[in-house]
Order: sequence, then structure tokens, then C-alpha cells
Amino acid sequence: MKKLLLALVLLASATLFAQTPFDGTWVAKLDTAKLPTKPDKYTLTNNMYECLTCVPKVSAKADGTDQKVTGHPYYDTIAVKVVNASSVEIIEKKDGKVMFTDKSTVSADGKTLNTKFTDTTGTQPVTGEATSTRVSAGPDGSHALSGSWRIEKYNTISSNGLTVTYQGTADGLQMKDLNGNSYDAKFDGKEYPINGDPGHTMVTLKRIGNDTIEETDKRDGKVVGVSRMTVSSDGKSIHVDYSDKQHGTTMTYAMEKQS
Repeated sequence: MKKLLLALVLLASATLFAQTPFDGTWVAKLDTAKLPTKPDKYTLTNNMYECLTCVPKVSAKADGTDQKVTGHPYYDTIAVKVVNASSVEIIEKKDGKVMFTDKSTVSADGKTLNTKFTDTTGTQPVTGEATSTRVSAGPDGSHALSGSWRIEKYNTISSNGLTVTYQGTADGLQMKDLNGNSYDAKFDGKEYPINGDPGHTMVTLKRIGNDTIEETDKRDGKVVGVSRMTVSSDGKSIHVDYSDKQHGTTMTYAMEKQS
């Protein structure tokens, strides 16, 4: 009985001191996103595909079969299939499980790239569609996909890929999403795992005032991304500044509070 009472007291105390502006469920708003300006670069020629801006660079035969790649936390094979002169389908797997599926199609005038994608790294698939514009052409005689492309907008992303829930604790923050990812991290400079993440990402949290938190993501001890999240004065939205340290890009977007 004493143990139960003590547990209840501790829970009540943690709840009392854990209320933060971040508490609740938030949904990212696509129309607020300012996406990276650095273009993605591909070549597809002589039955060989290269993603020149992937980290590390990807090179594989474009024959539709699984090709081994190394150094990527979410996939270890890639299959590139040329559907026709304007379309390419790419399937990435890890340990035999499909993780990502992309179908990219270049417009008739060669200026626009439409990509439909499915992300199955979590407990349920995240689907979406993005539009990119051409920055530069590929080599003469190469597939229409070849060249540099700057992403302009995400047309759609399923709600399970946009929704996250935060809950403050006495000395940290808990996060969970709809795809089985979660963490329970403290503001102590230590690294904490993102549970459910097949990429084995670790997070470190830093509190910057009552309304701002900085999250640093690491893999294999290397910083891969930094997010700074600031709750608006009315408590209805969160502004996110994200820096992708691997690709050298930045983006911003807003999340609206749902509950």
C-alpha cells in the first residue's frame, strides 16, 4: 500500500512540474514548409543509376534487381527499374524488408519531376507526393530523370507522417508518433534512443527557455540533424527550424496543435 501511495505521489508531482507548452498532439502543415534550395542530382545512363547527392553516393545497375549498397541506415539494397523514357521506379530494402518505394515521372516538357512515395520504415505506411523543378539537364542521351532537381513542394503526405505527440516530464520530454517511433529524453546532454527507429537514431535535448527546445539527432556518434522547436505565444503552433547536417540543407515548417 505504501509503495502504491508513493507511486501516486511521484506521478502527481511529475505531472505538476511537467506541464509545458509542448504538451499535446501536433500536425505539420505542408503549406508552411520552406524546403531546401540545394538540388538533388541523378544520372541514369547506359543502364546505370547514380544518386550523386545521396550520403553516401548510390550507384547501381538499373535492371530492376536488388543491388547491394552500404553506409545507409535505412536500406542495404536498391532496385532501380526504368518504366519508360520518362518514369523510373526505385525500391529500397533493409534485411529484405521494403523500406521505401518511389515512382518518379518527368513531365513532357522535361521541366517538372513528380514523385509518388511510400515509406514503410514504421508500423504503418506513410504515402505522399512531391513536385520538383529542373535546375540542370543530364548528359546527352541519358534518361529524362538525369540532372539536378529542386523540390518545390510536397503535394500530399498521409496524416500519419505529419502527426506527433509531445508530453513534458519533470526534467525532459517524451515524443511519440503514429508509426511506432518514440523517445523519453531528459535535458541533461545525454543521448537517448528513438525506439522503433530502424536507423537507430539517438537524440539529445536542450531546453532554451520555456517555449523552445533544441533536438540533436545522431547516428553512429555523428550529428545528422538539428531541430529547434519554438511554441508560439498563443500556444497554438510550433515553428520548426531543421538543419540536415548530412546533406548541408535547411528547412522550416509549422505544426498546429490538435489537442
